[in-house]
Amino acid sequence: MLLNNLSLLIGNTFMYSAPLIFGALAGVISERSGVVNLGIEGMMTVGAFVGAAVGYFSGNAWVGFLLAGIAGGLFALLHAVASVTFKADQTISGIALNLIGPGLALFLCRLTFSGATMTQPVPHKLPKILGGAQRNIVAQNFNFDITVILAFAAMIVLWFVLYRTKWGLRIRSVGEHPAAADTLGINVNRTRYGCVITSGILAGLGGASMTLAVIQQFTPTAISGQGFIALAAVIFGKWTPQGAYGACLLFGFAQALSVFPGLAHTSIPPEILAMMPYILTIVVLILFVGRSVAPKSDGLPYEKGVR
Repeated sequence: MLLNNLSLLIGNTFMYSAPLIFGALAGVISERSGVVNLGIEGMMTVGAFVGAAVGYFSGNAWVGFLLAGIAGGLFALLHAVASVTFKADQTISGIALNLIGPGLALFLCRLTFSGATMTQPVPHKLPKILGGAQRNIVAQNFNFDITVILAFAAMIVLWFVLYRTKWGLRIRSVGEHPAAADTLGINVNRTRYGCVITSGILAGLGGASMTLAVIQQFTPTAISGQGFIALAAVIFGKWTPQGAYGACLLFGFAQALSVFPGLAHTSIPPEILAMMPYILTIVVLILFVGRSVAPKSDGLPYEKGVR
């Protein structure tokens, strides 16, 4: 019984962490280039709808997953144009995307599904790691969604790119001192555009991870705060892919604990259990936001020739 409960808790932790990891990696690559991306929630919502809708009509969850990333990247392009080209306030631009994203997703959902506020269930979810292997209950609990592996692979790839390639060095230099990077021949605006669009792609994949692997359909509450929790993970993880990954596991554990069957029969009110991920987010921000140092030019528009 103990082994079963422990394996269930671990399995749910990884399941709930996957969308957060994609969202946190989206924040890492954008902010490493010097662009604050508060619109991750909106990008994830758009990706969640596109993934579920395409997965339903095509019958192929992988097609939905791929197009969700593309949709997130296109939506992030709005943020790149506003913050990089027009030098708009990046915080306001991100908040605007968080308002537009859910509204756009709900509008398209009503338009596509005859006025319904949620999509039809996707006929085939993204596969599990072990496929149909169900030898016992413990094995079933450890039969993770494939998004768990994809999220881990995305973290490894982003870490390698940022710290082991020339492109990663350019991204970090643009985020730290864009004027110096510009004098070395690095195109600051192009680099930031690429990072913001990549951020949107990752956020879109995070949204699709929720609707194609966890709940199997899009609902207005499918993405309810995951984008903001992902931003907290970026801060907690000190703007590094591996740090953000670990922070997402912590937040995923809190979410898994909130639905853990063993706590359902305790005297703890269910409302408190449902609030645990968000309470933990606030606690982490209070304890660590002053100790984490963001890239020096994070959130500062770059104007060529201006110091």
